[in-house]
Formats: sequence, structure tokens, C-alpha cells
Amino acid sequence: MKPLSDSCTCGPITRREFLKTTAAGAALATGGLALPASAETPKRAASETLVKTLHQSLTEEQRKVTCFPFDHPLRSKVDNNWHITDKTVKDFFTKDQQQMIREIFLGLHSPEYADTVWKQVEHDSGDDGFYGGSSIALFGEPGTGKFEFVLTGRHCTRRCDGDSVEGAAFGGPIFYGHAAQSANEKPDHPGNAYWYQARRANEVFQALNGKQREMALLGTSRDEAGTETVKLTGKKSGLPGIPLSELARDQKGLVQKVLADLLAPFRKADSDEAMKLIKANGFDHLHMAFYKNQDIGNDGVWDVWQIEGPSMLWYFRGKPHVHVWANIRNNA
Repeated sequence: MKPLSDSCTCGPITRREFLKTTAAGAALATGGLALPASAETPKRAASETLVKTLHQSLTEEQRKVTCFPFDHPLRSKVDNNWHITDKTVKDFFTKDQQQMIREIFLGLHSPEYADTVWKQVEHDSGDDGFYGGSSIALFGEPGTGKFEFVLTGRHCTRRCDGDSVEGAAFGGPIFYGHAAQSANEKPDHPGNAYWYQARRANEVFQALNGKQREMALLGTSRDEAGTETVKLTGKKSGLPGIPLSELARDQKGLVQKVLADLLAPFRKADSDEAMKLIKANGFDHLHMAFYKNQDIGNDGVWDVWQIEGPSMLWYFRGKPHVHVWANIRNNA
């Protein structure tokens, strides 16, 4: 597998095919949505069903590398660029198994965004592509009520748990990101698959009055430190930024739109569960923060921001390119 190199372990990689084929990149750069799923696309099997089929297809050698007890600490790990095992999908699985893994991954995303997310991971994996740049692990036994499939790679940590992990959206913390044209993106992040989320968040900031902006705009954001990045505090007050209890009704409506955009790439079951957990812990307990010291181009369009509550964190770090960390639970 071709090594990656830069200071944040996810250096610039060019894939001309990505920039040529994804019309979604251009649309998202101007605030549009991703390409809709084709009307001719066949309905996909549930990802959980495919995980069970994949598990049954594994050889003894594959099981030794990819299967772990459900309570193994690797199951809860997340990072911006990592491999949960040292065997890539391309090098360790048959063509049929590779196709199942692809379908599991696509099935974790909404029909409107699945193709865009696939192309993003293909692009950011470099010459290795999705199959050569990704690895998987299986925890527990499908069908027992305690299992989870985890796929990792550059700018990607995704989980499929069939609600085995009680009270945790997405089955645990996830990561997504994109370096659309280079590691150091321009202020408008051309072609970035996720920049539309930051544009929506900046609409909230523009709607704030002077006093509110003073509360919301901070200096420098949190560091990226793997799983610790999304450690939850359990706090209902004293979190970074402005508490949503300080916002007017129309301003809160804009924050609701931000949350909807953050959840839009993911399948309905996961996004519904995430929103249910957020609401259960109190919308007014959420805080929203923007960070002025990490503003690409010093244009006042905040590249780095976050929404945090007692049991949730969605951290969007858009400098030098997009890294997004998310963790939503019923309890910290």
C-alpha cells in the first residue's frame, strides 16, 4: 500500500478521476447537495444482513486476523487515518467478499450521499483506492445481539452494529473527512464533499448579534488526539461557545438545519437514532463554538467549529482540510 505522508498523517493525493467524475464536488463547493441516487439503482440489502453473510464466508485464516471479542478495546477506537488490522480489503479478501464490504459501506449512507461518500474515500485513499486503503474488523458474533463491523482507512471510520451498542449513535464514534485537491485547501474548499456543512454552520454565526458572537467565537480549538478527541464530558453548562438557550427561536431553527446537514450523509436509521439521543439530552444544553485562530484566508468564514452537549460532540476541523469527528450517546 502506498504510504501517506504529511504532518497530520494524511497528505495530499491527486486522483484525476475523482475530480473528473464527481459532479457532486462542484455542487457541494457552491452549497448544493450531492448527486441523487440513480432511479435504476437496485435496492441494497441491509448492511447488517451483509455483515452476517460476510462473517459466514470467512476462512479460518481470515477469522484469526479480523475477528475479535465484542468487548475488545479496538472496537471503540477512532482516528483520522488508521487501519484496524494490518490486512487491507484488497489484499486479504476475495472479490465476492470485497463486493460485500463495499455494499455494507454504501448501505451505511443515505441514497442521496452514498456515491459522493464512496468517491471521497476512493479519492483520499490515493492510488490504492477504497479496497487497498481500507481494512475491517468484526467484533462478536452476528445474530447474537452483540456484534459490530468496523471499517477504517484515511479519512474514514465507519461502524455497523445493528443496535448492538445500546445508547450509541453509529455504534460508537466515527470520523469522516476530505482533502479535495490538496492537504492545504483554499478558503472556499473547492470540491470538498463536506464543506456544505460548514457553510450551513456559518449561517448560524451570521445570524448572531454582537453579544452572542462574543460568546460563540473563541480562539483555538481542541487538539486532535485520536479517540480522546471525542471524549464526552457529561456537562450541561460551561462547555465551549454559546449555549443554545441563549438563542432566539429562529436562530435555534438554523442550528437544527446544521444538525440535519451533519446527519444527511448517513442512513435514516442511524441519523434518526442520533437525533433522538441529542433531543433526549436537551437541545438547549448544546453549545456551539467557532474558532477565529484557524480561519483559512482570514475571511471571517469559520473553517473550524463544533457543537457539543453533555453526551454528544460533532467537531468540524476545516483547516488545513476537512476532518470531522462525531460521538453521540445517551450518557457520557
